[in-house]
Amino acid sequence: MARGSKKKYENELIEVIKKHKIVYFDHCFAFTSFSRATAYKYNLDKIDYIKEAIIQNRVKAKTYMINKWIASDNPTLQIAAMRLIATKEEHMKLNQHYIDHTTNGETINIINLGDGKKPD
Repeated sequence: MARGSKKKYENELIEVIKKHKIVYFDHCFAFTSFSRATAYKYNLDKIDYIKEAIIQNRVKAKTYMINKWIASDNPTLQIAAMRLIATKEEHMKLNQHYIDHTTNGETINIINLGDGKKPD
């Protein structure tokens, strides 16, 4: 593996990620001079600063959209944003039909439906 080639591919990839605001690794290759196979051959998908650049783009995009939804006059978008940022309790209050599927620490009785008796 030529070290110079790998570094060249890394630099090109990071430039593409930043310029085109890439949020998924596989989307990079519409803009690079090399193929997806080349990237995987050089393990570019495992390099931390490349992963971090993609994650940073994803966080920026999510933050932008949530802020846009909150500022919107559209109630559907506002509720969607609230559900994304709400605490568990606030989320429960937003739902019209909330069913708690946990026992919240309470003991439950299990009955064997075969004969109607509690199991041993």
